[in-house]
Amino acid sequence: MTFYLNDYMYYLFVIVPILLLIFIVNARVNMIYNKYSGERNSRGMTGAEAARRILDMEGLRNVRIEKIGGHLTDHFDPRANVLRLSAKNYDEDSIAAVGVAAHEAGHAIQHARKYVPVKLRAAMVPAIKMSNWIYLPVVLVGVFANLPIMFHIAIGFFLLTTVFQFVTLPVEFNASMRAISIIQSGGLLNSQEIGGAKKVLWAASMTYVVALLLSLAQLLRLFINSRDND
Repeated sequence: MTFYLNDYMYYLFVIVPILLLIFIVNARVNMIYNKYSGERNSRGMTGAEAARRILDMEGLRNVRIEKIGGHLTDHFDPRANVLRLSAKNYDEDSIAAVGVAAHEAGHAIQHARKYVPVKLRAAMVPAIKMSNWIYLPVVLVGVFANLPIMFHIAIGFFLLTTVFQFVTLPVEFNASMRAISIIQSGGLLNSQEIGGAKKVLWAASMTYVVALLLSLAQLLRLFINSRDND
């Protein structure tokens, strides 16, 4: 039995194009973010102020807002009930800062409203951590011990990761839709500025789509290997 892990056609025509797409998407995220982080919004509202206003509008005054280091490290931590914004988005009054802050506030709203995909993703986290830890050793055992059954086990672990990424898509897209809706209803940005915020959030959402594509491609390869070696 032979494991076809060095299938150049697969890597050349599947993995390489997806990796190239990931590079293009990430480059576009940075390009669009840099453009709109250089444009001040007409309200003079910082990301921190926008997040606070949105949270208060939704009755989430108990959610704290903190500044953290790094570039685009913004996130909502449901365990600590804290919305963390990178320094640039926290302090600056750019269109991008308001868009990103509103998106993270959208995640806080999802948790408060018990949005089903968020609850499902949270329930999967412990299993995902275990899967990520054990997946590679299982594959290596399958390769070096020539045990095809290990590829079936690896498929199960990796399938869990792929499902997790799939569940993440509605979570991220819904957070962006909530953000844009609240920005409009709350008058945080004018009509022209909202277009810029939409571009920032849409570009960021595409990173999750291409990550899912890569996961599906890797899952497909595991499946092919398991079939070839049964």
